[in-house]
Amino acid sequence: MGEPTFEDLFRQAKHSAVHLEMRDGYMRSDPEFVAWSRDPHSVPARHDPVSRHWLALMRETTDRGVAVRRARIFSEPMSDYLRFEHHLTAGNVGAGEQVRWLPRRRASDLALPGNDFWLFDDALVLFLHFTGEGELSPEGDEERTRDPGVVRLCSTAFESVWDRAIPHEEYRPV
Repeated sequence: MGEPTFEDLFRQAKHSAVHLEMRDGYMRSDPEFVAWSRDPHSVPARHDPVSRHWLALMRETTDRGVAVRRARIFSEPMSDYLRFEHHLTAGNVGAGEQVRWLPRRRASDLALPGNDFWLFDDALVLFLHFTGEGELSPEGDEERTRDPGVVRLCSTAFESVWDRAIPHEEYRPV
């Protein structure tokens, strides 16, 4: 039996899954992003878990009492890609995720790991590796560790960002 899949990690989570995003762009080849860049009105901010598998997974996870929190550190003015993500985030919040935004200028004095990550139940860190263009790295897009020092670093970094960040419902892109 191999390692649990990314989705399995949510299904196995007992109390928390937190995600720290620190890039100004991801997956720019995503067809929805490409369509949105041409015409922002062409991609509705879908809230229906049937149309967005991620929302179904988040609803399933949060309905079990698992707190799912996502914090995004970003540059202002916000990149087009993050404007696209902001456009879709209300669906994430509706599915039970808590999301906050932290302008990069307010993160200068925080100690942060070198890569985006998910931290499950304060025990397992899943680092995500991207190319310079924001695509998942072909050399291996993830790295997992249970090393207590790395877990502590990521937990502390996330909580520091979370404490300063602006709740999604209050943040308006600049």
